[in-house]
Formats: sequence, C-alpha cells, structure tokens
Amino acid sequence: MHRHEGPPRRKFIGCAATAMLLGMAVAAYGIAEFDERPPWGTDIAYEGGYLQAVRIRQYDLTGERTRALLAGECAAMERRGMGGDRSVHDPAAWVTGCLDGAAGRPSSNQGILP
Repeated sequence: MHRHEGPPRRKFIGCAATAMLLGMAVAAYGIAEFDERPPWGTDIAYEGGYLQAVRIRQYDLTGERTRALLAGECAAMERRGMGGDRSVHDPAAWVTGCLDGAAGRPSSNQGILP
C-alpha cells in the first residue's frame, strides 16, 4: 500500500500561520470598528422595544397600559432602564419600536430587504 503524506510540513505550517494571522487581523478590525456594539445594534434595539410593547399590549385587557405606552410611557420605561441590554445599543430606536408595537403596527424590520 502507498501512503499519502500530504503537503510538506514546512508548507503546511506556513499556510496555517498565514491563515491564523489573517483571521486575527479580521477580528482586530471588527473589534476596532464596532467596539462592543454589534453592527446591527439599531435593529436589535428596535426589535427589543417592539417585542416588549407587543407583549404588554397582548396582556392588557382594559387598554389602559397600551394608552399609557402611546402617551409617553415607552420613553419613560427606557429612561428607567426597563429596556434592558437591547436598548443600550440605540435608545431612540428602542422607543420607536415600543411605539410601533403599542400602536399595533407591523415591525419595520420585517421582510427580506431593508
């Protein structure tokens, strides 16, 4: 039987080191560019506010809580920190999503194309 040895060891180590350095360069660029905020942070914030308002609207039997959200409670919730980690990325988008969810409008992030 003939054994296949693969690429020479020196060539393999050189290619693996190059690939590792390229991967580290891409990771360093991503960290430098976006810091700790993901590139889609605005979408995350909007959807967080939207989902919270939709849940409140679904459990609101009398409609009082929904009217309060539309009257400014969304912004007050965000100021009090009730938006959680998602609202940190873009507080204005979180409030916009909250207002859309409270009003019963469809999410602006739905669909294939933005």
